[in-house]
Amino acid sequence: MTAYILRRVAQMPLVIVLVTVVVFVVMHLLPGDPVYAIIGQSGNVDQSEIAALRQQYGLNDPVPVQYIHWVGDVLHGDFGRSSISRTPIGPQLLDRIPVTAQLGVASLLVAVLIGIPAGTLAAIRRNSWIDMAVTVVAMVGIAVPSFWLSMLLIWLFVVSLGWLPATGFAGVWNSPLAALRFTLLPAAALGLTLAGSVMRYTRSSVLEVLNQDYVRTARAKGLHERGVVVRHVLRNSMLPVITILGLQLGAVLAGSVIIESMFAIPGLGRMAVTAISGRDYPSLQAVVLFFTVVVLGVNLLTDIVYALIDPRIRYA
Repeated sequence: MTAYILRRVAQMPLVIVLVTVVVFVVMHLLPGDPVYAIIGQSGNVDQSEIAALRQQYGLNDPVPVQYIHWVGDVLHGDFGRSSISRTPIGPQLLDRIPVTAQLGVASLLVAVLIGIPAGTLAAIRRNSWIDMAVTVVAMVGIAVPSFWLSMLLIWLFVVSLGWLPATGFAGVWNSPLAALRFTLLPAAALGLTLAGSVMRYTRSSVLEVLNQDYVRTARAKGLHERGVVVRHVLRNSMLPVITILGLQLGAVLAGSVIIESMFAIPGLGRMAVTAISGRDYPSLQAVVLFFTVVVLGVNLLTDIVYALIDPRIRYA
């Protein structure tokens, strides 16, 4: 197990380098000059000012040289300066990481609290009206885009009922009640779309386990049905569910870009949108690097949890 973890950790730098190289090259292939985005105008610009800015941001160097300089700065904890605000990017990341983390954890919590119980109930009541209802809801959750669901929730709970605010953010570490009010709608919009996949995987996994011999033996011994489901079925059916939850992290990070923009949440997703619209290369590179590291770390954590849940799993 230790050797497997060390091998996985050793592979992570290569993946990070490949992702950042692709992003770095693609952004520099986009049409337009980022200097004009920095200046904020496109005509009657002092050429000496343009030349000074290109020299300051290293835009005169070849793309491979720019990438090597950026990697060297990152290894020293320097993510550069924003091309828009001209302020250090590192403090901005530190301020926005807790915001996106709060939204992501709340969204996954919504997906788990809805998806696992509903999928389990659908499997236990197979071919019943409950199973049909859960299947329909799961397919709707998978098919409906998060931005459309966001607009629907805003219309219902903000415009029509006036129960919740449409925009803003409050940290759970500062005011839990205010954080609940501001986080509920965006977390529901993102979590409900994820819950559909969790329902489907949970239902399929539970159905497979229900047909195993040890489940029939437990029932033959006279164990209560609730005990059979909790002690035998759920524990052995969670491995595929853990897999989909680990993969859903990428969907959470991608969805945060849309959700944070719609609900005016000052997180990493909104930072990425602002960087893209303003051609702020350094900020976008920092966000992509952080997302890549988080996804790789969660995938490694998922493999470790496998072995903890099922002792039969051993990594050579």
